[in-house]
Amino acid sequence: MSTCLTVVRGGLERPQPQPGETVVGFDEFAKWITSGRVVGQFARFGQSRMLVHRLESAGRPLPLSLALRWATRGGIRIEDERGRMRPVDARTLVRWIAQAATEPFRKRALLRHVERTVEELDRETPASRSRKLDLSRSPLYLRSDLSFGVRAGGSVGHIAGVVNELEHFAGPPVFVTTDDVATVNARVEQHHVAPPEAFWNFRELPTFVLNGTCEAEIDRVLAGRTPAFVYQRYSLNNFTGLRVARRLGIPLVLEYNGSEIWMSRHWGRPLKYERLSARIEWLNLRGADLVVVVSRAMRDEVAGQGAERARVLVNPNGVDPARYSPAIDGTAVRSKYGLRGRTVVGFIGTFGPWHGADVLARAYVRLRASNPKLAADVRLLMIGTGATMAGVRKILSDGGAMDATVFAGLVPQEEGAQYLAACDVLVSPHVPNPDGTPFFGSPTKLFEYMAMGKGIVASKLDQIGEVLEHNKTALLVPPGDVEALAAAIARLIGDRTLRECLGAEARRVVLDRHTWREHTRRMIERLKAVVQA
Repeated sequence: MSTCLTVVRGGLERPQPQPGETVVGFDEFAKWITSGRVVGQFARFGQSRMLVHRLESAGRPLPLSLALRWATRGGIRIEDERGRMRPVDARTLVRWIAQAATEPFRKRALLRHVERTVEELDRETPASRSRKLDLSRSPLYLRSDLSFGVRAGGSVGHIAGVVNELEHFAGPPVFVTTDDVATVNARVEQHHVAPPEAFWNFRELPTFVLNGTCEAEIDRVLAGRTPAFVYQRYSLNNFTGLRVARRLGIPLVLEYNGSEIWMSRHWGRPLKYERLSARIEWLNLRGADLVVVVSRAMRDEVAGQGAERARVLVNPNGVDPARYSPAIDGTAVRSKYGLRGRTVVGFIGTFGPWHGADVLARAYVRLRASNPKLAADVRLLMIGTGATMAGVRKILSDGGAMDATVFAGLVPQEEGAQYLAACDVLVSPHVPNPDGTPFFGSPTKLFEYMAMGKGIVASKLDQIGEVLEHNKTALLVPPGDVEALAAAIARLIGDRTLRECLGAEARRVVLDRHTWREHTRRMIERLKAVVQA
């Protein structure tokens, strides 16, 4: 009989099971519950624990806790990465059950309160703007996403990139965030917002509740200080930045990375409160003094929703050229995965449906079939994990390429450059949006690839085809074209001189145009122009 059950939240490294311990991921344990398997686990374990990133962001895991209570004879606790613990005792469970039982009756009042707040903000028309910009003061950066444990990827790179560079153009930034963000400088003043337990087990409702919690934390943090401006990375249903900026009479810069409504429809499931969410999204776009987007396609979308074009800045993503550099040594990664003496084709990403990892897998299978001699010493290094991973594995397995592929899994942002340094060819095989709308992204990996000085093969897709120049900084291929992608990869595998020439020019271009410092400078300069207009 197992003495301990450990359930691990996504994004955390699973600990090695101790004698008598059973370790399962959160998604796996959720399947125990939905499939009824947990019923057969009654009192099987002596004790149980949930491993989370931070105690403060654990929320109210009621269904999980009740299932653990069923399966556990002894104590249950929540434990975070730092070793801090919180028991989930009978009193806690009773409180959570009482909250969950009464919240359905309070849901309508919550939504009415949000609607009234939105109406009040809407009545404060943009025409009445009278903002003051004092860059000797500290800017306030707000990260309000209710996502936790994100340790790598484009969002991490973008947040850290801007936060770390703000001090070069204004006072030292104040960073208010719902979670730790890797590679943010330790000297940055950081404060964490603990998400409230209220409505935690209801879809989308916690995003509405978070507004009040964020605003209260910002007031506590500022303690009478007035920031230079508020910079908010927009998240679903959040209008905190707009309220704070309006109340303090300072500008709001809104970083907008795409419509949450569109993404929910196409890459998830439609929002339950879509009409209210759309109104909040529109309110932010209309109310911000400056809206920063990463592509022209997104600028057109924002302008189509009513934002003045003069207040929309197209500002592609960037890179820290010191963190991502040809000087980075990838020898340790090559040794770890048996890649010494191999030519390595690399991909890094979260395996989202837009990343085209499945296209790369098909191209790699095609490459091995059409150029067996060339491909004999070639290995594919797939870095990351995500929604399309199972499909990618199946393509490679069916194509007989699994034995020539390395899956590194999720790599912390701090280690990403070492993995890219272990590669000879880097691939960005992005695909168009499924509904035919323009690709609105600005892949962070693209700029990281360029900064590494490696040979790049990429899709000629909207901004990707604008940043890279065929035969000068990369080889560009039609998006989704497996044959063309395989041929371009083969060309770079067989021509080291071409790889080096393309990589050197890509590095030069990224240093000139696409560092995070240059990205932040463009934002500050446009903000000054908008406020002074």
